[in-house]
Amino acid sequence: MAEERNRTTVFKFLGKLVLWIMLSTSFWYFEEYYKAHRLISNASSALNLFLTASILYSIGRYIMITLYTKRHEHRSVRGNFVLGINRLTAVLNTTTAIIAIMLALGIDPREFVTSLTIVAMAIAVTFREYITNMLSGLFIMFNDQLSVGDRVKIGEYKGRIVDITFSSLLIQDEEDDIVMVPNNLVFTSPMVNFSAHRSSLFYVRFELPLQTAVEIDQLEARIQKTLINHPYLTGDDDLHLKVVEIGKDYVKYKMEMHATSSSNKLHRQLENEILKEVLQFKREYDLDQ
Repeated sequence: MAEERNRTTVFKFLGKLVLWIMLSTSFWYFEEYYKAHRLISNASSALNLFLTASILYSIGRYIMITLYTKRHEHRSVRGNFVLGINRLTAVLNTTTAIIAIMLALGIDPREFVTSLTIVAMAIAVTFREYITNMLSGLFIMFNDQLSVGDRVKIGEYKGRIVDITFSSLLIQDEEDDIVMVPNNLVFTSPMVNFSAHRSSLFYVRFELPLQTAVEIDQLEARIQKTLINHPYLTGDDDLHLKVVEIGKDYVKYKMEMHATSSSNKLHRQLENEILKEVLQFKREYDLDQ
């Protein structure tokens, strides 16, 4: 898939380069024609401006990504920089295209911007949230705090980042729903990145009714029996349940352990096995009462 995208990118670049060469050459051979047809001349000049800028953006993008990859070839690299460069190149191409269209229509972009200064200020106020989200998105893309694929918790939202745009993070939650979290929320809400420092250590947390908690020694023994020789645990843990909080009618527990891998999928599998034992224990306790 990546090779196919790279091939498509190369073909697009070559297509723009060939078109630019043909257009630039036509200015030499058909100079009189362009002078006689002002509209075609404006459109050709605008297209030439767009192609020239787009080719330079593509070359600059390729050089920056190559240097970045070369610099980090022996390190674990997060993909935000490449994502940020791609997004920024798209913005520059769009801006250049708008300027080229203005030139093709005979509109001076400088006079246009000057005449719309007041309107632009009103637009900036109206779209203030989007602008700040866009700036926050750029900041996220060009640093190592977050990356596509990370498991995160931002405010009340928890899941895996599937994309980072200028306006929001796209997070796939545990129900496989896609949640769009505004970029500003990353900097204004508590944020936990579970993937930033991958570790084999993980925790299993649960709570039980207060009356069930009096038999916790039995539950602990059952869990230990299930996990004592588990192939996915290192065997270095005592597997004791620890009390986290005691409420009016409940008790919260946690158990920490080291898996043989830092895989989140493996951690969730082990967590499910423990929680099934907890549910079975509670069911048997309720039947006995």
